[in-house]
Amino acid sequence: MDSLNNLALEVPIISARYARRFIRFMENRGVKRHAIMAETGITDDLLNNPDASVTMSQVLLLLRQADWLMHDERAAFEFGQQLDLPSHGLLGFAVLGQENPRRLVSMIVQYLRVGLPLMDMELESSGSTIRIRLIDTWGVGDLRPCLTKIYMGSIHRVSSQVCSHFTFQFDFPGKASQEDWQLLAPDSEFEFDAGISQVIMPLNGTPIRKDDASLEFLVARTRHGARETPREADETVMQVRELIMSQPGRPCTTENIARRLEISPRTLRQHLASAGTSFRELRNEIRENFATLYLKDTNVPLESIAEKLGFSDQAGFTKAYRSWTGLTPGDIRRQARSKK
Repeated sequence: MDSLNNLALEVPIISARYARRFIRFMENRGVKRHAIMAETGITDDLLNNPDASVTMSQVLLLLRQADWLMHDERAAFEFGQQLDLPSHGLLGFAVLGQENPRRLVSMIVQYLRVGLPLMDMELESSGSTIRIRLIDTWGVGDLRPCLTKIYMGSIHRVSSQVCSHFTFQFDFPGKASQEDWQLLAPDSEFEFDAGISQVIMPLNGTPIRKDDASLEFLVARTRHGARETPREADETVMQVRELIMSQPGRPCTTENIARRLEISPRTLRQHLASAGTSFRELRNEIRENFATLYLKDTNVPLESIAEKLGFSDQAGFTKAYRSWTGLTPGDIRRQARSKK
């Protein structure tokens, strides 16, 4: 790992609430707290601070301490299943208001890519089927199976309301039988020694219940929502939204989106214009919503948010955010902290 990554390991970017829940999970399995926290630098004061964050280095030390204490290879997946929507923070309550199942999954994936950056995720959809691939961007070595199972367990938990069957594929070996794994997830198949680690989910297609208490920053501020538009244009807008949400960074261009939809950029612009919007408007709306989410609900540095959302530097992100909201990212973060 190079010096830049070594430095990144020491930046507090992961909410301590995940460490709290993990330690509680291990204690419930009979493991003493001091045995898990030994030499991690994680203290009770830090765990009890609702605004605290831990570093990637501390997370890896914590998992390494626990990994050899977990005699059941399914334990990490089982812990992941405890990470339901509320466990992931404010977004957990907000996404219940998403009425489109694919959009719900896209929102969850995009949030976790920044809010829980232990692994990266790539989302692909084809028809009613979604694939989520996990990528080890930190080079965690022998802890990769543990982290992968945690993520897969949480994906199973938060996606169960829109999917009734899962196929989990892991790019490492497993010893437990299919029957033992299905005790945790009866609606699933588990495949080990696969080429990649991914989950394949056919969506149910049922709308998610609208929750009137959804957070205001996830309400799409479309000015043309009530306007009657041609069905083809409406479907294009929906697909473009999902593609932008799955990857709002620099690769998110009109040309790339058109290529993925197998239409020309000109046709894409025409469809969006027919729906009373534009690619720029949709992208900025989604980037604003995600930026506000990250600012209010995470301690991720501004430069990291800027990079994830496709800005070349923090200054460009700040300028754009001010033009969208009239406030700077720092203003939003300070307001959010003052309310806690």
